[in-house]
Amino acid sequence: MARIQLDEVSVDLPVYSASARSLKARLLPAGRIGEGPRHQILVHALRDVSCEFEAGDHVALVGRNGAGKSTFLSVLAGIYEPAYGRVQVEGRIAALLDINLGMEDEATGRENVMLRGRLLGMSKAEITARLAEIVEFAALGDHIDLPLTTYSTGMRLRLAFSVSTCVAPDVLLLDEIIGVGDVEFAKRSTERMQQLIQRSQILVVASHNTHLLAELCNKAIWLEGGRVREIGPAAAVMARYQSS
Repeated sequence: MARIQLDEVSVDLPVYSASARSLKARLLPAGRIGEGPRHQILVHALRDVSCEFEAGDHVALVGRNGAGKSTFLSVLAGIYEPAYGRVQVEGRIAALLDINLGMEDEATGRENVMLRGRLLGMSKAEITARLAEIVEFAALGDHIDLPLTTYSTGMRLRLAFSVSTCVAPDVLLLDEIIGVGDVEFAKRSTERMQQLIQRSQILVVASHNTHLLAELCNKAIWLEGGRVREIGPAAAVMARYQSS
């Protein structure tokens, strides 16, 4: 059975840009800036986050821009390692955070199906077995054997989405609900996304569309300044968040 547990998780992100000093001045009063061992500036993206979710939990992540929602999802996906604390995620994960992640411009569409599939944790045999289904859903025709450099933006998105949604995950992570491509494909992608959500045991989704979150989710986490302000039933937490 799928399960997620975070125990006092903190994430620090280094900042190397020339604007680091102004960033430090703006965020220092909020307590979200620190220094690393070589005096590089660190943003405290998450601080002391603890939560636990089990099969059947559909979790809404709410909070203002910069509250830590995307970082929280990236921690669950294994993209960010916590500076402190413990993360435990049981079950197969599908993370639709950046559906272009792992795509290579010089490789063909078919080769990118293999690359993206392996990144999602699929075996070579699994990808091969689903290849025809992925190609058909993406509706790329003979372009599947051409390099990605020849693809339009819409074609790239269709291919990436088709690969990313071909697995049946135990844990589904979403950063906004994805609708891609032209009107016809957007309709098919919405239907496929709904099926994916229904098949997953745990859903964690960040979105500014609170009406959609209310329809999808039974629990919610309200993040503020990288910390958990409240966890509880979705309707109650989102009502207090909106009134704030």
